Amino acid sequence: MVPVDILASDHVALFGLGGSGLITAKALVAGGVRVTAFDDNPASVESAREQGIETGNLRDLDWTTLSALVLAPGVPLTHPQPHWSVELAHRAGVEIIGDIELFSRLFDRPDCKASFVAITGTNGKSTTTALIAHVLSSSGRNVQMGGNIGRAVLDLDPIQPQQANQVYVVECSSYQIDLAPSLRPDIGILLNVTPDHLERHGTIENYASIKERLVAASDFAVVGVDDDICLTIAEQLAENGTALARISGSEGIGSDIGFDGDCLVDGSGQKIMSLTAIGSLRGRHNGQNAAAALSACRRLGLSDEDILKGFKSFPGLAHRMEQVGHVQGVLFINDSKATNAEAAAPALSSFEKVHWIAGGLAKDGGIESLAPHFSRIEKAYFIGESAGNFASQLSDTIPYEIAGTLQQAVNHAAEDAARAAADVAGVSGTQPVNPPVVLLSPAAASFDQFPNFEKRGEAFKQAVQGLDGFEKIKV
Repeated sequence: MVPVDILASDHVALFGLGGSGLITAKALVAGGVRVTAFDDNPASVESAREQGIETGNLRDLDWTTLSALVLAPGVPLTHPQPHWSVELAHRAGVEIIGDIELFSRLFDRPDCKASFVAITGTNGKSTTTALIAHVLSSSGRNVQMGGNIGRAVLDLDPIQPQQANQVYVVECSSYQIDLAPSLRPDIGILLNVTPDHLERHGTIENYASIKERLVAASDFAVVGVDDDICLTIAEQLAENGTALARISGSEGIGSDIGFDGDCLVDGSGQKIMSLTAIGSLRGRHNGQNAAAALSACRRLGLSDEDILKGFKSFPGLAHRMEQVGHVQGVLFINDSKATNAEAAAPALSSFEKVHWIAGGLAKDGGIESLAPHFSRIEKAYFIGESAGNFASQLSDTIPYEIAGTLQQAVNHAAEDAARAAADVAGVSGTQPVNPPVVLLSPAAASFDQFPNFEKRGEAFKQAVQGLDGFEKIKV
């Protein structure tokens, strides 16, 4: 746990006692702060009280005595309307902050030599966070990873301010950044901005301004320039004199590090390193993620050789284009996290000869937006409630079957893909360069057959691992 002693002896109110909220309360208490905590759920209040946290209805406090309202990120700050605790804080002129803000302030001390890397973006932030942490750890750095991925940021190991070797790699959601008005990471990374969470932020302009805050005050900013919003942000940062690296999943559009489909390249198109043989970094979206990681790790003093070594051993994230293994020359990929068509597009665009398992509880639009990628599909195997609807949206030239269950889909896709692999090997006498792929990328929610996408992904992996001839990926 990271004790938060910057408010030692102060009295703060805290609302929201879910996972990160309870940890924040404990971190404040450990730092000598008096905390009065509350939640709209009585069971959460009772649980906090049993764990030694002072609780009480925040409506009954004298707000003139409080230094801050510490708000859990899931509690509405502005939209659809401010939570009642937020309104109390506004009326009393009390600042409203969250765990990322508290964490960031610990690095403001002049004697702190530990490094703080913060990552955000609408898409790709978890992969980029994990990739940076993996590369740094592989190079021998003392790395802590958390925030919106894995452990809550204040649940990480304590900051050792004199250890320059210590690096905190933190994924930040827009909710968390919204509660971090003075966020100042050593390295701030903004990958992309597309419309998301507008029910919480009101407009795309407000959402983008929140994301921008993470890089605006960073010592070194890494900004993706593949969308117009981030391109504008990068231009503004450059005008303000911020040290900046522009990154892209393409090449030749004014980036400092781009991706040509095979290699990371510099601004002049010169090759930096090849990602071709790194299965966990397939696709242009991962090219941009790798470019961000390269920029950050270079800034922290790693050589390109050490960075590439880390890239090659990166296992990827579970349920996000996760390489499960091989069976009879067929590669099996678990992309269960793709719960809508937009999320499934990167996986489909990253492979050829795809035996595609899709379906579940459909989102608006189904799979219509995936039409540009249909030519990559050898056959589709539809499961769950949306099976019939997805079949009706598929191109007439692509074979499909209504498999119904995930197990049935895996069995049939494995047979068909193995037959295709054998046919190619029989003609050429060698294994194909681009082997057939069985891809679970559902483009739908899981709730018709599974409690969440994680359970769906685990069921897929178990089904694949049960196939005759299964071989794990060798990293």
